[in-house]
Formats: sequence, structure tokens, C-alpha cells
Amino acid sequence: MKLSVFCGVSVDGFLARPDHALDFLDAGGQEPHGFEEFYGTVDVVVIGRKTFEVVRKFGSWFYGTKPVVVLSSRPLDFSSIEGGAVEQMSGEPAEIVRQLASRGFEHAYIDGGITIQRFLAAGCIDRLVITRVPILIGRGIPLFGPVPRDLHLGHVATRCYKGGLVQSEYEIDAEAHKQ
Repeated sequence: MKLSVFCGVSVDGFLARPDHALDFLDAGGQEPHGFEEFYGTVDVVVIGRKTFEVVRKFGSWFYGTKPVVVLSSRPLDFSSIEGGAVEQMSGEPAEIVRQLASRGFEHAYIDGGITIQRFLAAGCIDRLVITRVPILIGRGIPLFGPVPRDLHLGHVATRCYKGGLVQSEYEIDAEAHKQ
């Protein structure tokens, strides 16, 4: 099973403001930068509870009809989600990956700060697509956290967009997955 991250961050490396606001992501003009194409390649989305709480306030369900797994050890209420296939799981990243793979999923989109950090630390992420938005916000929720060992990245491509977005794509070296 392949696991990918596709996210936007401030130039200083934050996914969101301390209050989880994402308003600064508009600083790049929101020009097309491959998210729709990427999203078409995934068959399941894995997010954390805090990301779920932020996304469900968007008005309409951001993830459409794609299956979404929300990671949380406490009960969640999905009754407000219309048209989405949402379920809850908890456990270690490797176990979650095993469960999803056993159900036939082939490509997961991993989203949300703590969730991305946990899956990276566990050696479960295969691909990172990071779009830097031309803004410094000074503090917030960082994309990266501690990792138990160096994770070697293979550079695939870097793309620049007229609005100032700079997107870099990396594959994580297979050696990074070895414990």
C-alpha cells in the first residue's frame, strides 16, 4: 500500500496557525497546483481528529464521497457529514496501514499535522508533496516533528507557480522504512 502526503505550508514550515486556521494558505493565489490530480489517485483518506474538526466546519464535506478514516481513541460524531463515507480507527500507524491494505485500499492520502508526524516517524510514508506558500506566519502547527532516525528523501521534482507557490516532491528512501 502506498501512503502519500500532499500539503501546503508557510515558508517557515507551518501547516496551520496555532488555532488551526488555514487562512494563510490563500497567500499563493490558490492557482491549480496538482491537488485535484493527486486526489484522483488516492482511494482512502486518513486524517486525525483535530483535522476532522477543522474540515467539518468548511460547510460542505471537503473529501466528497472518498472513504475517510478519522484517527481518534475517543468517540466521534459523524452525523453531520452528508454524502461522505467516514469511519473511525485508532492504533499505531503500521496497524492502521495493515487494516486498510487488508480491505483492498492501495493508495492513502495522509493529512493533518500529528497524523503526518506519526506516520513519518513510523516509516509508513512513501511520498511527500509539500507546497510552500509565500508567507511567514511565525508560529503554528509544524509539518515536521521528531523522527526516530534520519529519513532520506529522494527529490522527484520542484515546481514554481506564478502566485509564488513552490512545490517540492520527494520519495522516501526504502531504507527509511527499515526499523
